[in-house]
Amino acid sequence: MRKTAATLVAGLMLGVAACGDTGGGSGDAVDYPTRTLQIMAPAGAGGGWDITARTIQKALKDGNLVTGSVEVSNVTGAAGTVGLAQLATKHKGDAHQLMITGLVMVGGVVTNKSAVDLTQTTPIATLTAEDEVIVVPASSPYQTLKDLVEAFKANPAGIKWGGGSAGGTDQILVGMLAKAAGIDPKQMNYIAYSGGGETKAGLLSGDLTAAVSGVGEFKDLVAGGQVRALAVSGAQGIDAGNGTPATTIKQAGYDVELQNWRGIVAPPGIKDGERAAIIALIDRLHESDAWKQAVTQQGWTDFYRSGDEAKAFYDSESARIRDVLVAAGVVA
Repeated sequence: MRKTAATLVAGLMLGVAACGDTGGGSGDAVDYPTRTLQIMAPAGAGGGWDITARTIQKALKDGNLVTGSVEVSNVTGAAGTVGLAQLATKHKGDAHQLMITGLVMVGGVVTNKSAVDLTQTTPIATLTAEDEVIVVPASSPYQTLKDLVEAFKANPAGIKWGGGSAGGTDQILVGMLAKAAGIDPKQMNYIAYSGGGETKAGLLSGDLTAAVSGVGEFKDLVAGGQVRALAVSGAQGIDAGNGTPATTIKQAGYDVELQNWRGIVAPPGIKDGERAAIIALIDRLHESDAWKQAVTQQGWTDFYRSGDEAKAFYDSESARIRDVLVAAGVVA
């Protein structure tokens, strides 16, 4: 898909030539963006979606990929489904309004019984994947993941887990860990927060026993010695902030592996030429040095696919996550 987009933008600074139209207008060549580009992070400040949106904002400007303004806004609530509903209704047909999405939203659609899902957006691309990390305060008596899980088994309700919205990647991971350890996931005491900043505050204040989030969200606290990383959720141990690879959940003895992916979508009802132009812009973002450097700095894994490939992934992932949530006991 990236080669197609590159062909479309040949000879144009910020436009593409496209034919056909699913949005009700002509398929003539379009310039994009022609006004301020808005990127919605459908969660609070400090979380993974917010960081992703602001990283895109910076990379677009640093890479000289747009000449106009790029603004980021936050819409909180219900695992991103409040923002999703706004995108599909309030912003329908507006190609200059984009939104960050990801695995958390796919789960949120299921757990919140959202009337709007990702089929009611225009998929643009998947962007990154990131390991989850399980952390405890530096003062915690739990030195290893096994220590924490043994306490979890002894008193499931006594361990207060904190993370992102209900049904999101963080709760999915705790549910999967519980099941792998022989604990009924329905007994877990999980406290959902609307943003990474709130989760950090809950952990540092002592309201939580342990917290789960993307590695990038806790790196500063791990590096500063305020929290201890017990395990990461990917296939290989990666640096969670202290300069050495963290233990994986599998290495700790629990058959769990999960990565949180993030992507970007546009509203429904945009024109074919606009869709192609947005895909071309994000393709160029993905290939830019500014974006590559940011991905490395954040500790993200490149997980790029765009256009029709992104749409196919969103569709398959929606079905997979529903099955995972049922199996983990998060939803019936």
